[in-house]
Amino acid sequence: MTTLGSVFLPIFIFCFTVTAQQNLPVNQQCLGCICEAMSGCEVNTNCEGEGCGPFRITWAYWADSGKPTLKNESIQSNTAYANCARDLYCSSLSVQGYMSKFQQDCTGDRKIDCDDFAVIHMFGGYGCRNRVLTGVHLQRYQECKNIVGKI
Repeated sequence: MTTLGSVFLPIFIFCFTVTAQQNLPVNQQCLGCICEAMSGCEVNTNCEGEGCGPFRITWAYWADSGKPTLKNESIQSNTAYANCARDLYCSSLSVQGYMSKFQQDCTGDRKIDCDDFAVIHMFGGYGCRNRVLTGVHLQRYQECKNIVGKI
């Protein structure tokens, strides 16, 4: 029985982890298009002005997202926000955390989809109603959507 239990426990943990990841609000294609819209998904982007990293995340956005950190860095560290925001994986976790908290139908089409997530990302969870992406952000987002298909 112990051998059987040691085989099933890792499988259960793996299945639970995969299922938990599938329940994230933003799919990978949408994350990619948001990243493209914000910076051209430039992973070497530094902190400039209020935004930081490929998703151009602000400190307040990172804090609202649950303050994910890179390599278990303390959230109290002076570099935790910037290190996470500049890292593609950690900043993606930040986007997921933010969208888990603020997901809503911003576009008024009675569904929550990537268009809503893009507007939430750009204007915030409290400022997305009846807003649209404009300029280079809209151009990059639309080009990405055309490439990846329905997201």
